[in-house]
Amino acid sequence: MADHVYKHIELTGSSQRSIEEAIQNAINKAAQTVRNMRWFLVTEQRGYIEDNAVAYYQVTIKVGFTLDD
Repeated sequence: MADHVYKHIELTGSSQRSIEEAIQNAINKAAQTVRNMRWFLVTEQRGYIEDNAVAYYQVTIKVGFTLDD
């Protein structure tokens, strides 16, 4: 296995359905412009309350990707 150098970015995704979908939404959007994504780390979870109910979830993640040679 070759040595890798990773760079990471911080993203916040949101979803009205779930934390998992909020993560996937952030990764899907990043995939439009970021190559070689390898891992993510959830750094923060929160939600928005409207009329005494959960209106949506927000998840902040760090996404790591390898740099091109």
